Amino acid sequence: MSRFAEPQHAAFRALNDSLSFDWRLGPYDVQQSRAHASMLAAQGILSEGERDDLHVALNHVERELAEGSFPFADGDEDIHMAIERRVTELAGRVGGKLHTARSRNDQVATDVAMFVRAHAQTAVERTAKLARTLVDQAQAHLDWPMPGYTHLQRAQPVYLSHHLLAYCWMLIRDRDRFSSVVSATGALPLGAGALAGVNFDTDRELVAHELGFESVAANSIDAVSNRDFVLDYLAAAATCATHLSRLGGEIVLWSSEEFGFCEVADAWASGSSIMPQKKNPDAAELLRAKAPRVAAHLVALHGVLHGLPLTYNKDMQEDKEHLFDAADTVELCLDAADGMLSSIRFHRDRLAGAAADELLAATDVADLLVRRGLPFREAHGIVSGLVRSAIDQGKPLSGLTRDELERVSPLLDDEFYAVLRDGEWLESKRSQGGTSLARVREQIERARAALG
Repeated sequence: MSRFAEPQHAAFRALNDSLSFDWRLGPYDVQQSRAHASMLAAQGILSEGERDDLHVALNHVERELAEGSFPFADGDEDIHMAIERRVTELAGRVGGKLHTARSRNDQVATDVAMFVRAHAQTAVERTAKLARTLVDQAQAHLDWPMPGYTHLQRAQPVYLSHHLLAYCWMLIRDRDRFSSVVSATGALPLGAGALAGVNFDTDRELVAHELGFESVAANSIDAVSNRDFVLDYLAAAATCATHLSRLGGEIVLWSSEEFGFCEVADAWASGSSIMPQKKNPDAAELLRAKAPRVAAHLVALHGVLHGLPLTYNKDMQEDKEHLFDAADTVELCLDAADGMLSSIRFHRDRLAGAAADELLAATDVADLLVRRGLPFREAHGIVSGLVRSAIDQGKPLSGLTRDELERVSPLLDDEFYAVLRDGEWLESKRSQGGTSLARVREQIERARAALG
């Protein structure tokens, strides 16, 4: 006999059923159910024979899921009910005992935590791999000068290696964020029941140990309502996707004829349907575009959870599609970025030509005046005037005469021209974390040590 007097409406079934996406939790659900059955037998709640029958059925289900031959049925509401139904078909009535001392609430929370843990660990590995690729590229282009930019205007020269290492450090932080997500999944929800605990003498520590959790959730209400670890994953994914977006955006700019700094390999580009000459850096463009999608998943789940009463509400079913798509997107983007950066070709002449713009040395000239006792703001004004004069006359800073320099400031002498010579601008940035070669070499060593 059912609590309900009439069947569910088809539209409600379509709204309510989650099998179309939560099938991805299947392997975790089988693993969890196997550990749960073992615990029930260890506590005398099931016999050893019942445990063995359940394990045989679960192993069979695991193979079916892996092979894609699992027989889903029309009445399967979600992956958890589908697996329980199939286990009962295979093992008989004992399959109905598998759900003893657990609820779908703590069951789902545990599966999701296991999914998050696995994909956070994958992200740790892939961010580190991409960071190593960037370190390798920095090493290969150690002393290649290029302009650094602010406001997308040439600002000060840097080495290409220094610029690439900026993304390496972003990715190291991403790795550490994903590592923290792994830690955030450390408390086992299973055993909390629907919300208040269960009526059986269970051993949650045993299950936690078998499933790789560090501890058990201390409060049954918090255990079933907690999705902080999903938010943590989405936050780390959103930040990582934003970093990849910035990287992609620069590759798009640098690949243009106007910049000409680099060219992506053919494997990471596409052509035009109408213009046969085109080679478009589409991989980089898609890296640029994916970040808002991932960030939107974070915002959307915050929207689902904010103000939501404890404990479990069906609203929380909305965590999965946001989580699954974000995981797929960020993992694919990390792989694509690694492939693109591994095979990219930089154009030294174009980079060096842009870095040779003497206006990039304006700050160094100001610093020369500061070293001679002038307050920086006064020095800034003097050099601004020199820049204006050079631009008005259509010549580089080094084209200004000694007389012109002396009229502006008696502190300007032949060292002004020495500052403008190639290489002086770059190697003058000796501060820790700066772009001089000695400091870049230190960065590479630090990055390799951080990446292990």
